[in-house]
Amino acid sequence: MHTTEPTSPDGTSFTGWRKSSYSGGANGDCLEVADGHATVPVRDSKSPAGPAVLFSVDGWSAFVAAVKHGAFPA
Repeated sequence: MHTTEPTSPDGTSFTGWRKSSYSGGANGDCLEVADGHATVPVRDSKSPAGPAVLFSVDGWSAFVAAVKHGAFPA
């Protein structure tokens, strides 16, 4: 898999994790986002010690806006 965003192999190196408000809560498919960093770390809540994708602030904002506008149908 090729990504244009950097990753961190260990999501526990960041603090301030919270569940994304757009994650599905009932079945455990949750993303967590860490606030207060120069980049926006995002990880799978089922694997907190796993990798985190590091988005630029602009990249994360564009992604969230696309989700809000239905660009990724279920």
